[in-house]
Amino acid sequence: MSVENQSIAWSETSVKPKRGPWKEVFAASIGNTLEFYDLLIYGYFSVVISKLFFPATDDTTSLLLSVGTFGISYLARPLGAIVLGAYTDRAGRKASLTLSIMIMMVGTAIIVFAPTYAQIGILSPLLVVIARLLQGFSTGGEFGAATAFMVEHSTAGRRGFFASWQSSTQGLATVVAAGISALLSALLTEAQLADWGWRVAFGFGLLVGPVGMYIRNQIDETPEFLKIAARKPEKSPLRVVVTRDGLCLLLGICVVAGITGFNYVHKLYMPTYSTTQLHIPQTSSFVGAMITGLTLMVAAPVFGSLSDRFGRFRVLSLALATAGLTSYPLFLALNHWPAVGTLLAVQAIVGLLIAASLGPAPALLSEIFPTSTRGTGLALSYNISVTLFGGFAPLIVTAMIASSGNKMAPSFYVIATSVISVAAVTALAARIASRRTAETH
Repeated sequence: MSVENQSIAWSETSVKPKRGPWKEVFAASIGNTLEFYDLLIYGYFSVVISKLFFPATDDTTSLLLSVGTFGISYLARPLGAIVLGAYTDRAGRKASLTLSIMIMMVGTAIIVFAPTYAQIGILSPLLVVIARLLQGFSTGGEFGAATAFMVEHSTAGRRGFFASWQSSTQGLATVVAAGISALLSALLTEAQLADWGWRVAFGFGLLVGPVGMYIRNQIDETPEFLKIAARKPEKSPLRVVVTRDGLCLLLGICVVAGITGFNYVHKLYMPTYSTTQLHIPQTSSFVGAMITGLTLMVAAPVFGSLSDRFGRFRVLSLALATAGLTSYPLFLALNHWPAVGTLLAVQAIVGLLIAASLGPAPALLSEIFPTSTRGTGLALSYNISVTLFGGFAPLIVTAMIASSGNKMAPSFYVIATSVISVAAVTALAARIASRRTAETH
């Protein structure tokens, strides 16, 4: 086994369950799917929401306000990572997973029942902002708790595979969110969709939420956390991560940058880009997102397994470099042949590239932090990066297109973030190799 596949950076010896961890993976996955579904559905209905809650003198300003509110939720994600990440390391992975899904349901309920701007004026967008902040706070703790839970229940030598289900469920969330959006846009008129159809899409999350809470309450805590808890959990996981593991935290943030940039521009923003820039029918743009999500859902565990066999750094660096190099050609193809067939082909490629980078990432990030602070380290590295490079990506690329008139502008953003990630993966690999060399002498 290669050095990078071993548990790195002070990982404790794992205590493995006797049976396969599929029950635990499913429990973490269903809540994780709900969390990302609620985030994605807002992005997919940003055009409708912009007109109902953020009316302005022109469509571009209205859309900028809507995607800006999408980004606002990401301001709460680092806070959620700090609070829920520390809660994950002190109270346990199971307790944090249950709490995060409860908070997400409250945020979703507010959006489902929020009156529009025409009904209550300025209070309407304020309610949406509050709901988005709650959703961002919840998601801020979800990644760390869910990934730590999957990793610590995984069987020996298969951390990459089992952790990749965190990424796979993001694909599932995309399939469900885009599928429901496509179905509603196909069955309903534009007036019906704006009147009540979008609320049905958000309401689906409220139906799944109680199921997810019930399932999560039936699972056992991870053996690795129980071992730490029997001694004594860290009193301040945040302080330990920042002071002791600060460089690993910084490199982890940079590793996620390129994954986030490619993911949010090519997957989440693409339905909006397809309708506003390429003038492709809304239903077809949602089908394109479904293709991306389906490919990610199926392929992420494959690349997670490849990282177990060939090493996280090797698989991830190759995937990130490929994503950066192909972003411009993909946008070029879409603009040169703005047809539904082109969109579907491009989105299939996008799903494969996201899977190649997002599949190995959870295991790699989990292995650079010890069990005692893993929840906090995972939550911070992922969510700070997503906040900086992902949450406002739709707003940034929309503004880039509006100011430059260049429809290729989103690809430049993806290229820049990919360069950051490739450099970070290289630096992290060198750091780990150097430490292992020092330990053997």
